[in-house]
Amino acid sequence: MDEVVYMVRGKTQAICQRELDRMCERLDARPVTLPNSTTGHDWVARAVPKQKAPTAESGRGPVVSG
Repeated sequence: MDEVVYMVRGKTQAICQRELDRMCERLDARPVTLPNSTTGHDWVARAVPKQKAPTAESGRGPVVSG
């Protein structure tokens, strides 16, 4: 499993897809699951960052923008 996973939940498939698209665009992420409704009343989708965040092992720590 990836270190970071983003999740979006919506009342309809269309809302969930719209917000998944927005999330991926704004966070430079890629979908890993399309909207699905396993419970029958909410739609859920997930995404992960396109590039892994720098770690202490890579010589760079967290990046903070002002």
